[in-house]
Amino acid sequence: MPDRLYRPVLILLLLAYTAGIVGLQVPTWAPLFRSLVPFNLLGSLFFLLLFHTDWKPSFLFYCALATVLGFLVEVLGVHTGFVFGNYAYGATLGWALWEVPLVIGVNWLMLTYCCGVICDRFTLPVYLKTIVAASLMVLLDVLIEPVAVRMDFWTWLEPSIPIRNYLGWWIVSLVILGIWYGLPFRKQNRLALPLLLLQFLFFAVNNIVFFLTSL
Repeated sequence: MPDRLYRPVLILLLLAYTAGIVGLQVPTWAPLFRSLVPFNLLGSLFFLLLFHTDWKPSFLFYCALATVLGFLVEVLGVHTGFVFGNYAYGATLGWALWEVPLVIGVNWLMLTYCCGVICDRFTLPVYLKTIVAASLMVLLDVLIEPVAVRMDFWTWLEPSIPIRNYLGWWIVSLVILGIWYGLPFRKQNRLALPLLLLQFLFFAVNNIVFFLTSL
């Protein structure tokens, strides 16, 4: 991907995530911006993949596996409560199959990809990179959960968010990232770090706003 496109794409993503932060907090705008959440995820993945550097069959296999495995694990979780705890998806994430939004597989692909690229830069054994990347996924989920509940991404059918949710996230992430690091393609993408930082910023700011408005 030409370098000249990097800055415009980065600015576009920054504007989109900033608009999302503002729009989701303004009551009259919130319904519109909630309806745009699935398209934001799809657009983010599209731009991320524009800057991928190695389109080998092994990479395409990872993309398919991360998307399908992430989606099916969520189906198992919703219908059994076994993986993450007892929860149900709301309407915000869009079209659903088997009571799970189709875009949730895209989210698993995008987040494991970003964490995998970032942690591949570390001079660590592969198994440690995998553990660190999976732990980074859980750290993000800690920020996601309160926002997701407030914005009707999903609802917990338990008194509080269970610890096994985070353990489940870590284990599923560990499996997907173990496959990521085991497959022979270049783990390089200059958009991965800023996109993941935007994800952290988006959920962190929303958490702060929710906290301040509840005082």
